[in-house]
Amino acid sequence: MADDQDIPVVLEIGDELDLHPFAPRDIKYLIPDYLAACQARSLFTVRIIHGKGSGSLRRSVHAILQKSPLVRAFRLADHGHGSWGATIV
Repeated sequence: MADDQDIPVVLEIGDELDLHPFAPRDIKYLIPDYLAACQARSLFTVRIIHGKGSGSLRRSVHAILQKSPLVRAFRLADHGHGSWGATIV
């Protein structure tokens, strides 16, 4: 029997990615794949929901975004769209 890591996850690609269902170790692969899929669908502004928590996941997300050639800019969401619990890319 295969473990859960061998089962691919198929996501509907939209302008929002909620990271809550994913293990933090997976975001280094998930976010670049998501951004590439968004670009292929002409989605050029997206929201990544990382939650507020301790800020560790937010820092990881921002580090990945800083390295991505697909990202022109990013910022924390405004108050009505998640505040410091989400990032607009």
